[in-house]
Amino acid sequence: MSLLQQDLPVHLSQRKACDALAVCRNTLRNQLHRAAFCGPPKPLSHRRKATRQARALDLAERQKVLSLMNSDAYCNQPPAEIYYDLLDQGRYLCSISTMHRLLRSENQQGERRQQRPAQSHAIPRLHAQAVNEVWTWDITKLPTLRRGEYLSLYVVMDLFSRYIVAWMLSRKENSALASQLMLEAAQRYDIPSNTLTLHQDRGAPMTAHCYLDLLSELAITASHSRPRVSNDNAMSEAQFKTLKYQPDYPRRFDDYAHAQHWCQDYVRWYNEDHHHSALNGFTPQQVFTGEHQVLAKRQQTAMDEAYRRHPERFVQGPPKVKMPPEHVYINPVIKEGNHTPESGVNFPTLPRANIR
Repeated sequence: MSLLQQDLPVHLSQRKACDALAVCRNTLRNQLHRAAFCGPPKPLSHRRKATRQARALDLAERQKVLSLMNSDAYCNQPPAEIYYDLLDQGRYLCSISTMHRLLRSENQQGERRQQRPAQSHAIPRLHAQAVNEVWTWDITKLPTLRRGEYLSLYVVMDLFSRYIVAWMLSRKENSALASQLMLEAAQRYDIPSNTLTLHQDRGAPMTAHCYLDLLSELAITASHSRPRVSNDNAMSEAQFKTLKYQPDYPRRFDDYAHAQHWCQDYVRWYNEDHHHSALNGFTPQQVFTGEHQVLAKRQQTAMDEAYRRHPERFVQGPPKVKMPPEHVYINPVIKEGNHTPESGVNFPTLPRANIR
């Protein structure tokens, strides 16, 4: 301790010195405080030797409680049940916590029933560099004026362009409707085999055998989110937030026809008129069709003209139009010291099956 009380070299911290000498830092601080104290010295405190509590159960009483808890009448009951059952009989041996302590001392406390082993699910890592490489979809509930009645809105998006490729409004939520939606979407966009990955969460329609069998027949790779991890399908969740935060979004729909008409207008606006922030201001339809390449040249011409007329207004030099990300990810692998492209998911719109 005398070494630690001396001045340490500038490059050596207290933490490193304590680690090297196997000394607790709190002990060092206490000793330094005592050495710097100007008053009368305080006696060193010593830890009391372990003594038996006067009010603790003696050996005979401990054996009596253990024998009772291991008896045929109580061997399958928890301490709380034993405690209250004894009280009903007018008997008191010890507290519930004491029963737990006695069981722990004999290694008799723990879950004896078969437990489901801890589940380990792989993190879904998806990467899209072009349209129709990754689709993501989800289902959200739309409330109606009738109490307890909801409509189910199925929305499928293209990850790269954020274009809604397919949607469906239904009074039901099941795997048959999901299968029909994916079948029509794959046929509409003429998806080649083994080129598309379809990402979804773990809801009942997404994990049903008939739905997964259809994806297998279509040679579409199925990807699922981890249980209770909403960020694994963040792009679909963000799209639903955009939907429900629209200024004209009704809190409750009058009926199916009202919801169908409103969703149809919303999908058209989202695909064709919504300047998506993740696409640097381009609309999902422009990116999905490749039209953004032509528009970018027109925008660059306008910005070059503005720079020519007022260069002093552009303090960082000539402006350049920002293009949509070339790589879109779900759960990208972040390398240390490296900045990966932003993660995202997008989907295009398809004539939906109006299933009621």
